[in-house]
Amino acid sequence: GEKEIITNIGRLTYDYLVLAIGAGTNFFGQKNIEYNALSMKTAADSILIRNTILENFERALLETEQEKINEFLNIVLVGAGPTGVELAGALAEMKNYILPKDYPELDLSGMRIALFEASDKVLSGMSEQSSNEALKYLKKLGVEVRLETRVIDTDGTCVKLSDGSRLPSHTVIWSAGVKANPVRGLSKESFGRGERIKVDRQNRVPAYRDIFALGDLCIMETPDYPNGHPQVAQVAIQQARRLGDNLNKIRQGGDLTDFQYRDKGTMATIGRNLAVADLPFGKLKGFTAWILWSFVHLFTIVGVKNRLFIFLNWSWNYFSYDQSLRLLIRPKMRPRP
Repeated sequence: GEKEIITNIGRLTYDYLVLAIGAGTNFFGQKNIEYNALSMKTAADSILIRNTILENFERALLETEQEKINEFLNIVLVGAGPTGVELAGALAEMKNYILPKDYPELDLSGMRIALFEASDKVLSGMSEQSSNEALKYLKKLGVEVRLETRVIDTDGTCVKLSDGSRLPSHTVIWSAGVKANPVRGLSKESFGRGERIKVDRQNRVPAYRDIFALGDLCIMETPDYPNGHPQVAQVAIQQARRLGDNLNKIRQGGDLTDFQYRDKGTMATIGRNLAVADLPFGKLKGFTAWILWSFVHLFTIVGVKNRLFIFLNWSWNYFSYDQSLRLLIRPKMRPRP
């Protein structure tokens, strides 16, 4: 029959279909958390996080009781992967250097930045050494890190924890898991853990000769990665390159090459001059890892002019600590569950 996909702009026929629509936030079916928590997957999400924090600070100015003020100031982060750790570090630096200048009338001594992680370590995908260093850096910046603790509910004003305790907070940032964006129409057997589409070593969906899936959306079992590859950009980039080569080979009638992931290393920045890196040639920490992280991210930005402006902006921020937080932009409204 005719090979066809149905989209919101109509029907399209195809010879080969490559699905690469990535993953979204996994709230593990917890509707209250899904509605009340903020996630960070898009630029709009990150602007919303920034706005929510600033709006809550503005609301804190209207309160007179310190307990009520702290409710608006406290920030809870859930999940100590790279996103959670990097955000916690950035927010701790804002608390130390920027917010006191922008809100001199608020007493920030009672403000808590709390990071909760269900497992027994931060940055669980990294080495023990880097994980321990990151934990040390977070504590140095004043972040409260609670391991083996899950957030089980939030009503928008208070967070309920798995140990029975509660933490008052109007700002909950959720980075505790991802799940593949849904694709309807494929057989049930095509899906594995986290709703990811099962693929063979050529990224082909086994039940379909002409459908392929890439990156966060797919799960490929290999001897080195029996539970699938880490959901990071490098995996998707390398799979896309290999599939591009293989599609040319299909056209030319050649033999296909299996995908083999080449791990170029993992990095996480916790704060100014504080980062960790697991690289093929060794492990780095502190200022050296932070400089490397900065330059790697600088060179992923497209365009020489953009890189130059961002480098100058970073340099100014480094020496001045100025982050220009004052403008509020509201990107989207969240529908009620």
